[in-house]
Amino acid sequence: MTEDYRPEPRSALARFMGGSPVSVLIRLVLISLMVGFVMSVFGFNAGDLVRGAVEMVREAIRDGAGLFRQLGSYALAGAAIVVPIWLLLRLTRAR
Repeated sequence: MTEDYRPEPRSALARFMGGSPVSVLIRLVLISLMVGFVMSVFGFNAGDLVRGAVEMVREAIRDGAGLFRQLGSYALAGAAIVVPIWLLLRLTRAR
C-alpha cells in the first residue's frame, strides 16, 4: 500500500508570506541589498524617490481638482441649454 503524500499544513504567517518566514526574510534582505547597490550605481537615493512619489501624488491631486473644476464648468454650461429645453418639452407634453 502506498500512502498519499500530504504536506504539513502551513501556518497563517507562512501562507501570508509565501513561504517560511525565515527564508522569505533572507530573500528580501538579499534582494534589497542588490537593488540598493544598483540604485547607488545609477545615483538614485531612497529619500529622493520618496520625495518624488509624494510630489507626484500632490500633482495628481492638484491636476485632478482642476479637471473636476473644468468638468463642473462644462456641466453648468450644458445645463444652461439642456434644462430649459427639457422643461419646455415637459410642459408642452403635459397638455
